[in-house]
Amino acid sequence: MWLTKVRLSGSGKSDLAKAIRYALSRWEALVRYVGDGRLEMTNNAAERAMRIPVLGRKNYLFCGSDAGGQRAACLYTITATAKLNGLNPEAYLTDILGRIADHPINKIDALLPWVWTQ
Repeated sequence: MWLTKVRLSGSGKSDLAKAIRYALSRWEALVRYVGDGRLEMTNNAAERAMRIPVLGRKNYLFCGSDAGGQRAACLYTITATAKLNGLNPEAYLTDILGRIADHPINKIDALLPWVWTQ
């Protein structure tokens, strides 16, 4: 490999050698990223999604109980999924909560955010 040849031919303490060692230590991930177009270069989307729960962490201490905390987590998950699918979370939840009691259980997939239509 070209990077290995260049690394061996130059000084091991140079900035170029450091950059080559850095690239080689992450080579497997780089090859995977270049070979699969579905992969993101960074995890910024995941970090942005985690920002809301982290900012409100102290508020979640007052959910009342563990079950209340689990319900809040479910609502945050549904809201974030609706946003990721380009939906208005308030409109989505209003429609879903109004229809879910009468909706047939075998067609529950129609209420998922990536399938839902108003």
